[in-house]
Amino acid sequence: MSKKLNIAVLAGDGIGPEIVKQALDVTKAVCEKFGHTLSYEEGITGACAIDAVGDPYPAATHELCMRSDAVLFGAIGDPKYDNNPSAKVRPEQGLLRMRKQLGLYANIRPVTTFPSLIHKSPLRADLVEGADFMCIRELTGGMYFGRPQGRSEDGNTAYDTCVYTREEVERIMHLAYKYAGQRRKKVTMVDKANVLASSRLWRQVTQEIAPQYPDIETEYMFVDNAAMRIIQWPKSFDVLVTENLFGDILTDEASVITGSLGMLPSASIGIHTSVFEPIHGSYPQAAGKNIANPLATILSAALMFEYAFTMMEEGALIREAVAASMDAGVVTEDIASGNKAHSTTEVGEWIVNYIRSKA
Repeated sequence: MSKKLNIAVLAGDGIGPEIVKQALDVTKAVCEKFGHTLSYEEGITGACAIDAVGDPYPAATHELCMRSDAVLFGAIGDPKYDNNPSAKVRPEQGLLRMRKQLGLYANIRPVTTFPSLIHKSPLRADLVEGADFMCIRELTGGMYFGRPQGRSEDGNTAYDTCVYTREEVERIMHLAYKYAGQRRKKVTMVDKANVLASSRLWRQVTQEIAPQYPDIETEYMFVDNAAMRIIQWPKSFDVLVTENLFGDILTDEASVITGSLGMLPSASIGIHTSVFEPIHGSYPQAAGKNIANPLATILSAALMFEYAFTMMEEGALIREAVAASMDAGVVTEDIASGNKAHSTTEVGEWIVNYIRSKA
């Protein structure tokens, strides 16, 4: 059945415009293949929005996101702000505000290995081969949003507070159990309950919710142990769920075991509109050079079809095309491994042509 997709496209900073263009072209090709109608509108966010209007997440961009069914997002960040600790307005403020205003309470990051990339993993092949787990990170609470927050006038003391409510923990734990039920039926809840009061709330609420899912195994793990386990035994995880700060760190750690940061997509599930983006940053050193890896963004488009529009066949075709491009060696320099490196646009065009060629 044909459907209408209405999406907001936020390319952002650095390599964002280059990789998002490829993902958008793939999205167009999939819609043509399956007879869907695609409607999209572009908006600004991040450093480019600060430069244009002085606001990293302008009201017009928020309104665009709110009236869209999904958001295809690139990356934000610029060295001129990274190197200026005294900057009052920063690109990352726009990202945090977008998460809060759209109610993006859960970031989903699939961590899967690709056979052609296993040799690039920093871990032994036998540890990572077959690894396939999902990290679910709470996005709108915790230390990143806790108040009070600030620094003393003399600049010698700084403070942040970590705050969570029962409702915030409940909704993301129910989501974790939902996805575990569709996978291998195991949830690992990561906290620091031996030290932190906020973590003890997470553990208490999870213990209350777990009996509602008797067919799913629940495992509790301190964050330091989880950090070690991801390296020692990544195949032991199915669905890993945790709070904002711990999730920020653990998901980046998990991402590198696959062999390339440029390969992993993410979905930020929202109360209003969900956002689909690669997990890597804006990589400003590569901006404009046509060398950035677009595969994570293209795979984020696959997640968009699946999570925002429940179009599983469409998402599967994108994954098939990405896997085929890697098998054919049509990849960018970060994963070329001494073979010919292709440009960002060449990789995107190859995948589009593959999709169009399928019967």
